[in-house]
Amino acid sequence: MKITKQPYGKLPDGSEIDQYTLRNANGLKVELITYGATITTVAVPDRDGKIENVVLTRDSLADYLKKDSSYLGATVGRYANRIAQGRFTLEGRPYALAANDNGQNHLHGGGKGFDKVLWKAAPVETPASVGVAFRYDSPDGEEGYPGTLAARVTYSLTDSDELVMEYEATCDRPTIVNLTNHAYWNLAGAGAGDVLGHEVMLAAEQYLAVDQRLIPSGDPRPLKGTPMDFTEPTAIGARIVEAGGGYDHCYVLDAKRDGAGLTLAGRVREPSSGRAMEIYTTQPAVQFYTGNFLDGSIVSGGKAYHKHFGFCLETQHYPDSPNHPAYPTTVLRPGETYQQATLHRFSVE
Repeated sequence: MKITKQPYGKLPDGSEIDQYTLRNANGLKVELITYGATITTVAVPDRDGKIENVVLTRDSLADYLKKDSSYLGATVGRYANRIAQGRFTLEGRPYALAANDNGQNHLHGGGKGFDKVLWKAAPVETPASVGVAFRYDSPDGEEGYPGTLAARVTYSLTDSDELVMEYEATCDRPTIVNLTNHAYWNLAGAGAGDVLGHEVMLAAEQYLAVDQRLIPSGDPRPLKGTPMDFTEPTAIGARIVEAGGGYDHCYVLDAKRDGAGLTLAGRVREPSSGRAMEIYTTQPAVQFYTGNFLDGSIVSGGKAYHKHFGFCLETQHYPDSPNHPAYPTTVLRPGETYQQATLHRFSVE
């Protein structure tokens, strides 16, 4: 197990960005930068032992600073996913957030969410893992959110070929919080082509239908027998046309999350490489997104990322929860601690 640190670049104001590299005994490598607490590399072997990066990435800090970063690998918050019209009411008081999603909704924390800030970082080593603990204190009123939020996320790599993400937050006023990581995966290798042949199983028998704005339209619906059904391993592309040409839906995980600890959320297998990934989480849902808005404008290593060249499985609470009292709450109050965890386990077949 090994962890190293090196300079990655500077922000326009002169602030230095660092990159941390985590390695385990089996050759797995994870790289992260302090801008956006972003995962830039997850390099894992295929069935022949060939190691390749399996997350979509950028070539430099200058690329990550571009307007359309698509949140590649970033930690997103204060509220991941969408809030309808950027409005919600908390304890009788209305709040207005930036409508940064085509002028309609609030998305992933706003115009300058957690993906676009400089996080403080420190290495973390245990007998079983090496990791990086990131810290960001979001001030009261940032992007319209009430209260100061002290956010923490630790990314760790174990010798069991697991990438562990642990989230924690506290506040000084009632607020809302929903943190996740926005990695785009391609188990054939970043830029290797589309992900439509990846076989996906999700531990969910319900999902949230959405309207044209991608806002949930009501209570969870059964998905059995619909194009949304991934209860059995199914190629992403098998029914994607019937699903409107792409997935961007919240899947309600079967296991009860309160006090349940880490439970299976899903499994993905890429047949040509033999790479497989299992995901375990404490979160109540996972957003399955198939890179519908990738359009080839992002290029890394000389390879353009086109539509469906990556998929996301963002473990989180339901989108627009502050406006749906029946959904699991995303309200955090003083004296409480927000705690969630997600684990990605890599293997080959």
